[in-house]
Amino acid sequence: MSTIQQNLQDVRNRIAAAAQGCDRAPEEVTLLAVSKTKPVAAIAAAIAAGQRAFGENYVQEGVDKVQHFAAQPEGATLDWHFIGPLQSNKSRLVAENFAWCHTVDRLRIASRLNEQRPADMPPLNVLIQINISDEQSKSGIVLAELSALAEAVAALPNLRLRGLMAIPAPQEDYQSQLAVFSQMRDAFLALQQQYPQVDTLSMGMTDDMTAAIAAGSTLVRIGTAIFGARDYSQA
Repeated sequence: MSTIQQNLQDVRNRIAAAAQGCDRAPEEVTLLAVSKTKPVAAIAAAIAAGQRAFGENYVQEGVDKVQHFAAQPEGATLDWHFIGPLQSNKSRLVAENFAWCHTVDRLRIASRLNEQRPADMPPLNVLIQINISDEQSKSGIVLAELSALAEAVAALPNLRLRGLMAIPAPQEDYQSQLAVFSQMRDAFLALQQQYPQVDTLSMGMTDDMTAAIAAGSTLVRIGTAIFGARDYSQA
């Protein structure tokens, strides 16, 4: 068994234990393997171990990987998520290559993605990013702005509003993590009342996935625990 295969099995076991610990089915939580800065060989090893959903933070790097694997036999089975900050001048590449964008935080970006989504592709699945810890350095909107942005995004025909994403400030203890994630859960449930297609709450990473799952996360973004430490010199 390869290291990546073993790591994936360990992460899946952690997800299952966290879900069962709060009376949820493990199948309710999608594992998104964050493959930024990792070579295609590492992604291929994860694919061989059954992983199908991958997250990329850097537009051009992500597009190169999407296009590489599109030419492989398993390409049609893969689900590519863009999870990094998105500048307007890079929106077309995301619209044309990814199935998901987790980081919509302003109408201008949403409108560009909508205009640039190819007609022969299904609507782009989008999540609205919430800056739940109100950090100056983080992208995302405050919760007070969610209703207006969600209404605008939901009206765009080439986008499909699927839910929310957050990257909270690091918290050392479980209860503090849970308190922040619970704010996201409440916002998510309120959004679902207005938009029945909303089904995705993207939150939780290697160090806080247990609290995120307890609070209702439906998708955890895990990189280091699968692929090891990242080499940013190649980013």
